[in-house]
Amino acid sequence: MDKGSFVVSLDLELMWGVRDVTTKEEYGNSIIGVREVLPKMLDIFNEFQINATFSTVGFLFFESRQELLSMIPENKPNYKDSKLSPYSDINLIGENEIEDPYHYGISLIELIKKGNHEISTHTFSHYYCLEDGQDGDDFEDDIIHAINIAKKRGVELKSIIFPRNQFNSEYLQVCKKHGILSYRGNESSWIYKASKGDQQSLFKRFLRLADSYINITGDNIYDYKKIKQTVPLNISSSTFLRPYNKKLKFLDSLRLRRIKNAMTQAAKKNKVFHLWWHPHNFGINQKENLLFLNEILKYYSVLKNKYDFQSITMNSLADKLLKEIKR
Repeated sequence: MDKGSFVVSLDLELMWGVRDVTTKEEYGNSIIGVREVLPKMLDIFNEFQINATFSTVGFLFFESRQELLSMIPENKPNYKDSKLSPYSDINLIGENEIEDPYHYGISLIELIKKGNHEISTHTFSHYYCLEDGQDGDDFEDDIIHAINIAKKRGVELKSIIFPRNQFNSEYLQVCKKHGILSYRGNESSWIYKASKGDQQSLFKRFLRLADSYINITGDNIYDYKKIKQTVPLNISSSTFLRPYNKKLKFLDSLRLRRIKNAMTQAAKKNKVFHLWWHPHNFGINQKENLLFLNEILKYYSVLKNKYDFQSITMNSLADKLLKEIKR
């Protein structure tokens, strides 16, 4: 690779990704807002020729509760924290997407498929790989079911983004076994290390927040040689695109400068910059969030013209690097 890569990934999970920390009443506007803001984001991506990776929970591929219940894995995680499992109350969801827009997403998936984007997996059930009470057999069954329902909808899964960014070497080999050849790892700093939910201290969270505004952990851009060292390829995160926060809006110029500086270094040095967020992060305060995204992508265009910085999906990048390995 003789040019820098701009990777954009989004974790599409709707209510499945927040059910353990909040309720529909508390978070519902953000979830419902996805249906309005996702088409707007796709329009912006099209305007700036961005090829994004949409990591999607397997449950969202189903058209009805009956279809979902017919494809439940035999091995299911028995989390010590029962609130993490979606299976205990899956019978409570609505019959279909029209009745229950919080838990179905096939229309969103079909919309994404119309563009030059990748649909990857966010596991079948929003699976937590490091939490107590689950094991490798449960995880493999989950991945198999994610692959099967995606294939039924005409999607071949080649990359994965792990919920809560939790993963381990054993589960990465399970992914490789089933044809998933890249994943989004974490930034190298200890404050981003993959860990259980109860190990996420307030201090770590504060440092990650601060790192979004001032350079604590470096640019978090990645050399292709390092990415090629292991398979599945680790196309690590550079930064999480935090949603608009009215209380912190006076710091947004710092947040934008932090992102632009890292993008510039990646473009100049022919390295990888990986930006990610959840569509529901933009579900409210849509105007402010989309304006901020627009500023980032306008700057991407500047770097593209000056340094041939290229937007690329996780799978396309992995495919190119794997071909280089085979030479």
